[in-house]
Order: sequence, then structure tokens, then C-alpha cells
Amino acid sequence: MNAAVPPLPHFDDILNAAARIAPHARVTPLLRSRSLDDIAGCSLHFKCENLQRSGAFKFRGACNAVFALDDAAVSRGIVTQSSGNHGAALALASRLRGVPATVVVPEGAPAIKLAAIAAQGARIERCAPTMAARTAATDTLVERTGAHLVHPFDDRDVIAGQGTVALELLREAPDLDVLLAPVGGGGLLSGTSLAAKTLRPGITVYGAEPAGAADAHASLREGRCITDMTARTVCDGLRGHLAPRTLALLQRHVDGILLVDDDAVAAAMRLLWERLKLVVEPSGAIGLAAVLADRERFAGRQVGIVLSGGNVDLDQLPWQAQA
Repeated sequence: MNAAVPPLPHFDDILNAAARIAPHARVTPLLRSRSLDDIAGCSLHFKCENLQRSGAFKFRGACNAVFALDDAAVSRGIVTQSSGNHGAALALASRLRGVPATVVVPEGAPAIKLAAIAAQGARIERCAPTMAARTAATDTLVERTGAHLVHPFDDRDVIAGQGTVALELLREAPDLDVLLAPVGGGGLLSGTSLAAKTLRPGITVYGAEPAGAADAHASLREGRCITDMTARTVCDGLRGHLAPRTLALLQRHVDGILLVDDDAVAAAMRLLWERLKLVVEPSGAIGLAAVLADRERFAGRQVGIVLSGGNVDLDQLPWQAQA
């Protein structure tokens, strides 16, 4: 393994995470829709992480990371950076653990996600809307306060926690041919792909990524982390870039990254609202959008899709913006 790559999680770490978060996280439902199957031309199985605590899968990883720490590590509090969902999840996990949390949030983050962070009692620090600014502000806080950093995706315990999504999904739908998950920083996709390929080696795993933030696609193509792209997408939760740890896991376990434009994401989001009666944010709807944009690839197959979150700013619905 490349010496520059930090230690990677193993399947046992995901099993340990499942036990650790069991008292706190929800086992989310797996839903079906005959009408969506007919539209897509395949059998769709939707893992509803929009119904997870804090409204997104992020609670799994944050909860595992926070509760894996010993008392000395959290004695000065916990710090993270987030555009919203991980921040809210980390704030909730920290409150449950009884330790203070600070979240560095970029300008332009959705109001509903800021409110969720604040509601859990975390302190919010604002920064410019770039990954470089987020990292610099977070590093400064850690240096000044001595707080423990729980990175939103470049963290072994966070990735292991996210991998519990696939444990649950494949327990309920063991015969899946394909699994799709969104990819931003890669924590969800790397954890779920590790779990899925261990449990079902023949399964095909794809990441779904906005065409306007295609750094994961480029990183896998070039074999290095692409960190200098400017993300232009309605999927605010997918604007991060891969880290060496997540890139290494995706190189081992993911079969490809499918790019989707924002119009297709908005259409899939609306379909999920109409047919499943589910509130799903753009980042969470991108897996369905990827299937609908490439029906031939998935025709007749059993397809699992992670609906990663449901924290939608109802005053900024993407189809309203297009009107």
C-alpha cells in the first residue's frame, strides 16, 4: 500500500461500528415502488437514509467516530467541517456523548442544515465556500483549542460507520446485482463498497456524482486526488473531493463513477416525492437519476440505491428554480 495512504478500515471495523451505533442509529427502511420499477426498467430497492437520525446517513459515521473515542480524546471537545449533514450528525452524536462540538460551515450552506446544527447545541464557525478555506479554518480551530477533529469523510471510523448502510441493505435484499451510492468526499461510497464487496463479491458498485463536480470521476481516471475543481451543482452535499484514504478504497472496490447533470437530479428528486412520498435532497436523489439516465446499463437487474439524505430547503426546491 502507498505509504502516503493512512490506515484503511477493514470489514471487521464495519461490524464493530454496527454494534457501537446500534443503541443510537435507526435501522432505516428499504422501500420499493412498482411504478418506479416500470419507469426505470429494473427492480429498484431504496435504502432510506433520509429517515436516519439528523436526516442523513452521516449520523452513522459521526456516531461511530464520536463513541469510539476515549474520554481523554474528547476532553477538549470535537471539531469538524461540513456543508451541513455531517455537521448536524456530529453535533447530535456529540450531544449524546455529552461533549461540546464546533462545526466549520462554508458560506451558502442550506439554512435547514445550519438550523439542524444549531438545534443540537453545536457552535458554528463560518468560512469561505471552498474546501481549502474549510480545511484552513478547521486546522486553526484544532490548533487553538486542542479539540479532536472528526473529518467528514477522511476518517477510518467515519467510513466504517457509513459502511453499515450496506450491511442493512444486503441483509434485507441479499440478491442485489448493483449498488449505487452518491459520492462527494467518498466516505459513504468507500464504506458501502467495502461492505458490499465483502458480503457479495460479484456485486457491481457505482458511485453517482454530479457532472458539475466530477472530481471523483477524474481522480479515479488519473489515479490521484483531484482537489482543485470548482464544484457547480445543486447537490450541496457532493461538493467535497476525495482524500487519499477514500480514493484508495474506491480504487479497490468501486466499478465506476456515473456522472449526472443537475436537471436529471431535480427530475429524480421530484419523482421520489411523487411516487414514494419521500422528502429526498438533491444529493440523495442522484442514484435514481443515474439509473434513469442510463436505463440500458441497469435493464432487468436488481438495483440498490442509497437515498443518502432528506434535508431539503423547502424555499429552494430545484424545480422551482428552473421555472
